[in-house]
Amino acid sequence: MPQRPDQPADHAPDGLPQTFEFERPSKTRRKQQAHDLQALGEALVALPPSRLKDVPMPEALRDAIAQYRRTRSFEGQRRQLQYVGKQMRFADEGPLREAVDAFKLGSAKDTLTLHETERWRDELVASDDALTRWAGEFPGSDLQRLRSLVRAARKDAAAAPEQRNGRGYRELFQFIKPWLGDAAGQPAHDRGEHHDDEEEPDDE
Repeated sequence: MPQRPDQPADHAPDGLPQTFEFERPSKTRRKQQAHDLQALGEALVALPPSRLKDVPMPEALRDAIAQYRRTRSFEGQRRQLQYVGKQMRFADEGPLREAVDAFKLGSAKDTLTLHETERWRDELVASDDALTRWAGEFPGSDLQRLRSLVRAARKDAAAAPEQRNGRGYRELFQFIKPWLGDAAGQPAHDRGEHHDDEEEPDDE
């Protein structure tokens, strides 16, 4: 009896060609994907332009984001944001999400540095022990200037509320901040110098 040849791999047992069915995403899944892209688009338009300059994306998406920034009316922004979400379908999500995540991480580090600066300022004004600890942690800082700033801040704190101008606190804050930024792995500014464009919380 002749041996039956093996059936081809692409045929079913009955000799008919094998068919493959590709499962389409469910309607719920498609809606979730659209929602995720829309949320990513909202995060992108909130980024500073400098953060998006070198991020790879289709020109249509880049133009849509630029148009959103130029739009002033609420309704116009709403419609343009929907258009941004549609253009997101043709973009590689990876670099876009990386840009958003990097910005969020940077903002978190900035907030941490701000709180640490406030803590050091308050402790330096309150106690000479803090001066000793500062000198141990930041031996390269201008300790003579730091002591002068601390004295000015203490003098301001001891004055009557109506006589306080807050300058001593502000200058001490500006001295401390770049050193803590450098310790946190962030670019340090010119240490000890006051920069008018830097923000700090208002003193109570």
